[in-house]
Amino acid sequence: MNYHPLVRNLCRAVFAGSLIPAALMIAQETKPADNTAKNKTVEGKPSADKQGMNSTDTETTRKIRKAVMADKSLSTYGHNVKIITANGMVTLKGPVRSEEEKAAIEKAAVDVAGKANVTNEITIAPKKENN
Repeated sequence: MNYHPLVRNLCRAVFAGSLIPAALMIAQETKPADNTAKNKTVEGKPSADKQGMNSTDTETTRKIRKAVMADKSLSTYGHNVKIITANGMVTLKGPVRSEEEKAAIEKAAVDVAGKANVTNEITIAPKKENN
């Protein structure tokens, strides 16, 4: 017989002697598989899948990423910005915590690729309110 995956997982967990794994399996299977709705791209704008795969573009991205990661003053947001290089043109995308972070990341990219080759689309993330 072909049972629904949730039923199969529940049965497996019961036979294994615990309902906790079943609850975890059910929770994992009911979550959305991706966050595509949050990662919509704007037509004509570079996105991570447009990263150039030639050695020059990948080396440019690697050098910028290395400089960004070496800057310990940046937040996790800053360390996780998207750096996309295609045909020598670098696009920076994603949220950071401050204008200073935005400027520091742009400087790292400009130092590697040159001012004329860098587009900064970094945004400032809104501050979280304390509860």
